Amino acid sequence: EQIAAFKGIDTDLHNVGESWEISDFPGQESVVATGEDKGLNLSALVEKYKEQLVGEKVYAKFGNHFPLLVKFIDSHQNLSVQVHPNDELAMKRHGCRGKSEMWYIIDAEPGACIYSGFKKSLSADEYKRMVNEGTITESLARHEVHPGDVFYIPAGRVHAICGGIMLAEVQQSSDVTYRIYDYNRPGLDGKPRELNTDMAAVALNYKVERKYRTAYSVKANHANRVVETAFFSARVTEIGQRFHRDLKKYDSFIITMCLKGDCRIRIRETGHEIILKEGFSCMIPAAI
Repeated sequence: EQIAAFKGIDTDLHNVGESWEISDFPGQESVVATGEDKGLNLSALVEKYKEQLVGEKVYAKFGNHFPLLVKFIDSHQNLSVQVHPNDELAMKRHGCRGKSEMWYIIDAEPGACIYSGFKKSLSADEYKRMVNEGTITESLARHEVHPGDVFYIPAGRVHAICGGIMLAEVQQSSDVTYRIYDYNRPGLDGKPRELNTDMAAVALNYKVERKYRTAYSVKANHANRVVETAFFSARVTEIGQRFHRDLKKYDSFIITMCLKGDCRIRIRETGHEIILKEGFSCMIPAAI
């Protein structure tokens, strides 16, 4: 129930594992909360404002499809070991884009960990054998995590969030996931959940990297660059006083996720102002 408490929402829902903060997935679209467009969902908003909302380069590339999905995830128990295909493979197999993503750890119980990448080199046949034997986690790089840790998970990298972790996730707007291992647990129907062993075998990048955790430094009241990719860039800011950012150089929307405490966002150009509460997110249009 951590996400509802984090967001200060009263709900009768149980086992809430995710909050999709900014989304244009059909049936799961974010809805404008205030102002003259109140009630419009994100898909309708992109169609209405086009490059004014998302930026000229973004609109030229993605059209009326919003390119990112940002969420909060609360993993009460170990989530399945999985991999996502890259754009080329996803387009070939599913007619959609692939999924690269990043995690920012908000909270973690002592000893909580994630899996990211392989710790020893495997062939596709060795990988399949370990999946069939239920020993695949022995080949994965395990990382104990703490608040503030960042992991970039490019498409093709094996990964899993283990229990006792709350994190913010930024990802390409794609829901294509190949499940590799699910700890032999039954699904809601009482049967083991389907594994996508063969499809994952082609999507996986088996290369062992020297490091998987993203190193970055934080200067107070400054937008500290953490991740810069072809799909998104992310910055972390610790705010102790008012400071100004000039966003005109970015031909793009900006999403802000408030991870601790409340903050005030003021648009100097228009005078518009909002209080962004802990656990909430907002999007600043490219035109602003």
